[in-house]
Amino acid sequence: MYQRVGGIAYKKDLSNTILLANYLENPQNNFKSIHVAGTNGKGSVSHMLASVLQEAGYKVGLYTSPHLRDFRERIKINGKMIPKKKVSSFIAVHKAFFEANSLSFFEMTVGLAFEFFSEEKVDIAVVEVGMGGRLDSTNIITPLLSIITNIGKDHTAFLGTTYEEIATEKSGIIKSGVPVIIGEVIPETKTIFESISTSKNAPILFAENFKSSEYPSDLKGSYQIHNKKTVLASIAVLRNKKLFNITEKHFQKGLLNVVKNTGLMGRWQELRKKPMVICDTAHNKEGLGFVLNQLKEQKHKKLHFVIGVVSDKDLSGILHLFPKSALYYFCKPDIPRGLDAEVLHHEAQKFSLNGKVYNSVKEAYKNALGNAKNDDLIFVGGSTFVVAEII
Repeated sequence: MYQRVGGIAYKKDLSNTILLANYLENPQNNFKSIHVAGTNGKGSVSHMLASVLQEAGYKVGLYTSPHLRDFRERIKINGKMIPKKKVSSFIAVHKAFFEANSLSFFEMTVGLAFEFFSEEKVDIAVVEVGMGGRLDSTNIITPLLSIITNIGKDHTAFLGTTYEEIATEKSGIIKSGVPVIIGEVIPETKTIFESISTSKNAPILFAENFKSSEYPSDLKGSYQIHNKKTVLASIAVLRNKKLFNITEKHFQKGLLNVVKNTGLMGRWQELRKKPMVICDTAHNKEGLGFVLNQLKEQKHKKLHFVIGVVSDKDLSGILHLFPKSALYYFCKPDIPRGLDAEVLHHEAQKFSLNGKVYNSVKEAYKNALGNAKNDDLIFVGGSTFVVAEII
C-alpha cells in the first residue's frame, strides 16, 4: 500500500491494471464515468459531483482514496459503502489470480470498484485518481468528462519536480475527444493543458473563467470556492451533453448536502465546540496555505496544533506556513510511512514552532484537549492519517 509504506508500493505501469481488467471482462466499459485528477481538491470535487448527481435522482458510484476509518469508504454507491461480503468474496474468488500476477493493493481495489459499479448498474461513476493520472490504475476508463482541479508540488519523487512535469503527468487522463475541465491554472501549467488537449482534440474549459453566483455548501473550507466553480463548470458540460437532467435546484441541494449524501469526512470538519476543534486532511503547501489562512479568520484566544506528517514530506516547504504563536503537539501517524515525532519537532524548532512530542496522535490530541480553554481553538492535521486517528 503506497499510503502506508510509500514509494516501494508504487507501480509506474498500467500493464497489471489492463491485465486485471481483461480478466474481469472489462467492467469499466459497462458504465458512464467522470474522471477527476489534481493535486488538491479532487476528493471534494468528486464528492460534490456525486452529491449533485444523487440529488438529480441518479444511481451514482463514487471511487476515492485514501480512506480514513474503513476501507469501504473508497467504494460507494449513493453514499452507501460497498458491502463487506462483496469485498471478501471478490478477494476469495480471485485470490489465485492476484497472487500469480503480484497485483498491488491499489490495482485490486480499482478492479473491485469497477466490477461492483458494473454489477450494480450505476448510472454514472465519479472516479478519483489515486496519484498523478497518466499511469494511475484508474486511467483505463474513457469518461464522459475529465477534470483536473489544480497542480501543486506533491509526490514529486514520482510525478516530477516542476509544475510543467506534474501537469503533464496529470494531463494523462485527457482522452481523445473527451471534454476536460481545468479548475485552476498558473502560466506554467496552462500551456501544458492547452497543448495536450489540442493534440487529443479534447474541448477544454477553464473553470476560473466561469461566471457564477456564490453557492452555499456544507463543506465550509474557504478553499471550496474553487472546487464549487469546477463542479459548476462540470455540470454545465454534462447538461450540454443532454445525457443528464440536472436542474439548478439539484445543484444547490447537492452542494448543501455533500456530507449527508456521500459521507465525506475530514474537510474543514468541526469535531466539537468548546473548545472548538477543527480537522482537515490538507497536507501540502497549497492545501495547507488555504487552511492556515482560514484559521487566522477564526475567533479564538489560543491556537493549539496537533500535527504529524509522513516521512517523504518536504518539511521546509510547509513548516514556514505555520504560526509561531501557536502551541504544538507533535506526533507520528500510526503507519510505517509516518515521520518520527522527534524528527518533526527538531525540524519545526528551526521555524520557531514550539511544543512537545507525544507517543501517539491520540495522546497528543488528549493533551491538547486538556490544555485548551473553552475559547481556544485546536486544529488537527498535517496528514490524512493524523485526521483518521481522531475523527
